[in-house]
Amino acid sequence: MASPRAARRLAAAALYGGGGLGLVGGGLVGLLKAEAKLARHAIGMTSARPPSPDGTYGADLPGTPIRLLVIGDSAAVGYGMIEAGDTPPALMGHGLSELAGRPVEVRSRAVVGARSADLDGQIDRGSDPVPDVVSIVVGANDVTHSVPPAQAVRSLDAAVRRLREMGCEVVVGTCPDLGTVRPLPQPLRLVAQTWSRRLAAAQTITVVEAGGRSVSLAGLLGRDFHSAPEELFGADRFHPSLAGYASMVAAMLPSVAVAVDAWDEDEETASYPAGTVLPVSFAAARAASVGGTEVARTHVAGDDRGPRGRWAALRRR
Repeated sequence: MASPRAARRLAAAALYGGGGLGLVGGGLVGLLKAEAKLARHAIGMTSARPPSPDGTYGADLPGTPIRLLVIGDSAAVGYGMIEAGDTPPALMGHGLSELAGRPVEVRSRAVVGARSADLDGQIDRGSDPVPDVVSIVVGANDVTHSVPPAQAVRSLDAAVRRLREMGCEVVVGTCPDLGTVRPLPQPLRLVAQTWSRRLAAAQTITVVEAGGRSVSLAGLLGRDFHSAPEELFGADRFHPSLAGYASMVAAMLPSVAVAVDAWDEDEETASYPAGTVLPVSFAAARAASVGGTEVARTHVAGDDRGPRGRWAALRRR
C-alpha cells in the first residue's frame, strides 16, 4: 500500500526536482530493465487502434452537446477492441449522454504506448474547440519503460494545469496496478506493483493540487483483474478485455458526470458519505488501495488547507 509520506515525497519531487521511489538498489536496475524488455516483447504491441470513436452520442437528445476529450495511453484508446463502440471513449460518451440527457461530442486523441510526457501533444491535437471535460488514463507505460516517477508526475501536472487554464474540467484515472499482469516476471511484477501504486498516489496529489479530480484504478483493477483474469484481460494478458474496459469506464464515469453537473448524488450508493475529508496525501494513500475512489479539492471551515496540506474529499460512487 502507498503511504501518505511516500506519496507526498514523490509529488514534491515532481514539483521541485529530484527524487524517485527508492524502491530498488542500483544492482537490480539492470535486471529489471532487461525483464521489462522481455515482458514488452512477450506482450507485443502495435500502433493499430480501433476505428475512431469520434462522434456525437445521444444525438437525438435535446440541449447543447457536452464536449468530451479522451487522452492518455492504450487503456484510454481501447487497444484490442475491433468495434469503435466497444472502446472506452465510446462507452463513456454513451454513458454520459444517458446521465446528462444531452448529446455528447467525443474526441479521442489517446495513443497506444503513450507516456505522461505525451499528453501535451495530445492536448494540442484535441483542444480545438476547447472541451468541457477531459478524461485521462496514463501511467502504465511510464512504469514499464522505467520513466523516473517524478518526471512522469511532473508531466501529468503540466497537462492538468494547462487544461484547467483553458477552462476544462479534468478527470484522471490513475495508474492501474501492474502486479496482476502475468507476462511480467518476478521480481519485476512485485516492483511494478509497488511502483504503480505509489505512482497512482502521487498522481492523485498532483491532480488535486492542479484542480482536477482523480479516480483510483489501482485497487479496483488490481483486485478484480487478479480474481478474474480470463474475463477482464484481453488475449495479450496485459490490456483489458471489453469487460475490463467497461469496468474502468464504470469507475470513472460518475466523476466525469459530476464534473459537468450531470450526476445526482445518492448517499445510499456511495461508499464514502459526503463530507469524508482528509489531507490530500492521506486521501491519496487510501484511494490507491480502494478502487473507484474519487479525490477532489474541498474546503474545511472555509479553508482549502490544513496543518498537513490541502484538504481533499473522498467519494466512491
